[in-house]
Amino acid sequence: MNRTLYALDLAKQVFQLFWVEGHGRTREKRLKRAQVLPFFAGLAPGRVAMEACSGAHYWGRELERLGHEVMLIHPRYVRAFVKTNKTDAADARAIWSAAKQPGMRGVPVKTVEQQTVLALHRVREGRRDMRTALMNQLRGLLSEFGVVLARGRAAGLAELYRRGPELEAKLPATMLTLLREQCAWMAQLTQELRALEGRIRAAHAGDERFAQLTGIPGIGLLGASAFLAQLGNGQQFGSGRQASAFVGIVPRQSGTGGRVRLGPISKRGDPYLRTLLIHGARSVIAKSKQPSPWLQGLIARRGKNVAAVALANKNVRIAWALLRRGGRYEPAHEPRALAH
Repeated sequence: MNRTLYALDLAKQVFQLFWVEGHGRTREKRLKRAQVLPFFAGLAPGRVAMEACSGAHYWGRELERLGHEVMLIHPRYVRAFVKTNKTDAADARAIWSAAKQPGMRGVPVKTVEQQTVLALHRVREGRRDMRTALMNQLRGLLSEFGVVLARGRAAGLAELYRRGPELEAKLPATMLTLLREQCAWMAQLTQELRALEGRIRAAHAGDERFAQLTGIPGIGLLGASAFLAQLGNGQQFGSGRQASAFVGIVPRQSGTGGRVRLGPISKRGDPYLRTLLIHGARSVIAKSKQPSPWLQGLIARRGKNVAAVALANKNVRIAWALLRRGGRYEPAHEPRALAH
């Protein structure tokens, strides 16, 4: 059945809608926030295309409940179809044009549970950044008094406590009070980080998929949780390479005249998930007592940085296979991965 394609440009209060009727007549309509769902409830089930921006997943779930097929498009793919000045009407037309392109892929609509878990991750990241900022500020303040701490937050704080008597004799009373307040604040943030990690773990209690992913070396608590929140069950991908491309850890391709060159990784997708996976792979390389022959050979040929990204790529493919086919990770039966 040929469904009408509607392009909806999202906003906070005023939304812009564009569609083409069966006889080729273009239609535009401005809708206030409270009018969006009643308007689509009165339409026959159709296809609704939107940019994958703030609020898109909420509207996608609501429109799917009304029987519409939802397509979320990355804003980067929409921008090329804005022909004139950037306005709401021009954006809606561009979304419609992008959705009509053959092979255009959409972003899967996330469930409430996925977005809830991602919210926990985002809040945890904010707390961690606050703690890092406090530590950096503390280093800068102490350097004005000739005090230089060891690199790293844990090592710096350990040295700070160890040199307590020296600092009490060297620093003014006001500075000592400020120092204690900064340390107390960082300790509180550390407790909040641990509590958030516990809530992330509790959100996956009883989830067999989470247990499957955490069994893969290099994918820990945070990596497995973020992977499930971003990719779900992986059914939208036809292969492990497509899942890796979604995360952005496959080589960027550039070529002409039939010759294709592979460059650095594409860095598409969520940088937070990609960072967790690569740091997890670095941890495996640093701490593994008996790395696999494949990993040893790759480190010898290309170095630890390239090997970490390759291992993260491999882990994504393994994780996708486990989600699609079930079972648990078995090192003796791990699939052969591409060296690049």
